[in-house]
Amino acid sequence: MATPKKRKPVPKTQSQITREQFEAYDEVRGTPPPSNKNNRARQISVKDDNVKLPTVTLKDIDTALFYYFRNVIKPTVSQNGTQIDVPVIYGNPERWSTVQKDGFLRDGNGKIQVPLIMFKKQSIEKNRNLGNKLDGNDVNNYIIYQKKFSKRNIYDRFSILSNREPSQELYGVVIPDYVTVTYQCVMFTDYVEQADKLIEALNFASDAYWGDKESYRFRANIDSFTPNIEMSQGQDRGIKTSFNIRLHGYIISDAYNRDLANMKKFYSKSQINFKMETAGTTEEITARSKTAESEQPVRFFDQSAPGPSGDYRLKQDELTYLTIRNAAIANNKTGTSATFNSKTIVTPPAGYPPITVEDFEVYINGRRVPSSQVTSVSQVGSDILAVLDIPAFFEQPGAVLESNDEVLLVGRFS
Repeated sequence: MATPKKRKPVPKTQSQITREQFEAYDEVRGTPPPSNKNNRARQISVKDDNVKLPTVTLKDIDTALFYYFRNVIKPTVSQNGTQIDVPVIYGNPERWSTVQKDGFLRDGNGKIQVPLIMFKKQSIEKNRNLGNKLDGNDVNNYIIYQKKFSKRNIYDRFSILSNREPSQELYGVVIPDYVTVTYQCVMFTDYVEQADKLIEALNFASDAYWGDKESYRFRANIDSFTPNIEMSQGQDRGIKTSFNIRLHGYIISDAYNRDLANMKKFYSKSQINFKMETAGTTEEITARSKTAESEQPVRFFDQSAPGPSGDYRLKQDELTYLTIRNAAIANNKTGTSATFNSKTIVTPPAGYPPITVEDFEVYINGRRVPSSQVTSVSQVGSDILAVLDIPAFFEQPGAVLESNDEVLLVGRFS
């Protein structure tokens, strides 16, 4: 009898290892976070999806500081009639230690680097007043981004005609961690006048949003400057100015646990709304709903509301009447009335109610006149005469229409 081969052990995936670290094993201390449970509603394929979830890191904040120094402030000093660009560098531990020891930064030949601006990250403080995702393993707050058009949500005009709301492709991104990053900066110049010019430029740039307009920008604050004259024995004197920059930024990490807790991709509900007006008694509607399609006088989508003639289909004169809606500007204005020459109010078909003031809209200089302030709209010979309550409209006793006033009439007339 053949001996069955033993199966080789299957190593755990990184996802399984990480989840085991999150799961609680003590019932007294807590239960596993809900985010560890598989939710099939969130299992959406991302095949051929080129959308990347946004990430904002500390490197992006450093880059914003660099960009604003070099491309917006552009620090320069004047020396011997020449404009000299001031280099901006990051103070790594070796450079910063040299500055603290010698007071200045020197190159490989021992020459003092002046002018120069150097900074380093001093502290990162979390700001809990702006927002909080509540739980890093079971995120409750999301920022929703919508992809405008995709294969599933193709742009067309048919959805408007059919009154259909297309399914929207949405992405849920965890709310960022708001932080305040403090940078310690030192500025070296040869003369006090040069330091003053740089301080003026930096002070003016304070309280602005630093960074590239096409990328991330963060609000920066500079509260104080501390200039100091450095004098070393046997060396030329120099000006060393210390100041701190506080950038109010935010971080969206690309860590592995963020991907586990992130909502990622989902779709909105697609629905069809039927907005119809129905006329008739309950008995008539019930009877017609039980009538076979072949027995109906017309198809359901060919009919509108029951016409006054009793037929469930609009006649040509009724359809023409309902589609009439014209606009005209008054030719003559006298006191509180406006005359529209060569305009005739349309006569309603048989069975339709007569046209009243409520069927017209009157605008004076682009502002609609309330129906309560339209006294009458009537046919006078071959013209239409509109009488208005002008004092009430302008809220001025004794007010009348002037020659430069534009009176517009909208309604059923030809």
